[in-house]
Formats: sequence, C-alpha cells, structure tokens
Amino acid sequence: MTASLSGEDVTAIVVAVVGGILLVGVLLGIASMMRTLRSLRAAVDQLQKETIPLVADLHTTVRHANDDLERVDRVLESVESISVTVDSASRLAYLTFSNPVVKGLAFASGTARAVRRMRRD
Repeated sequence: MTASLSGEDVTAIVVAVVGGILLVGVLLGIASMMRTLRSLRAAVDQLQKETIPLVADLHTTVRHANDDLERVDRVLESVESISVTVDSASRLAYLTFSNPVVKGLAFASGTARAVRRMRRD
C-alpha cells in the first residue's frame, strides 16, 4: 500500500503549514506589542510619579513669586510717593529761599558797589 498524495492533499498541507507559520508570526507580533505596551505603561507611571510633585512645586514657586511681586509693587508705590513728597518739598524750599537769597545777593552786590564808589571819592 502506497499512499500517494493527490494535488488537493498537497495544497491542504501547504495551506496548513503556511497558516501555522502565519499564526506563529501573529502570536509573536502580539507578544512583542504586549511587551511594548507594558514598557510604555511603566514609562507613563514613572513620568506621572516625577511630574506631579514637580507641578506642585512649580505651583508653590509661582505663588511665592506672585507674593514677592506684590511686595515689590508696594515698595515701588512707596518710593513713588516719597519721590513726589521730596519733589514737592524741594520745590517749596526753592520757592521759599530763592527770592530772599536773590535779594540778599543783590543787596550784597549793591553794597559792595557803593563801598567801591565811596572809596574812589
């Protein structure tokens, strides 16, 4: 008894072998994708562990910076107020002393001129 394979039998065997190879390839691809997804999930978890505290620290830093900016703004307002006060005081001192000083200098100049004339005569 010799068993000979017909064309249909050979085709069925070839299809079965190719199907088996394709199935193994698909399973290997799925296994590779699962490993990649596990690695990706681990990377995302690590990123979350690192970034959530950083964001909280950043929020605290921004809050402190805003507080400092408000203090600087208050200091600048105080400096501006002092500047206006000094400017007003300076203007008042100028107006108060300029006229008498000019008159005093004019009187001294006139007196010196009169003394020179008297010495000539």
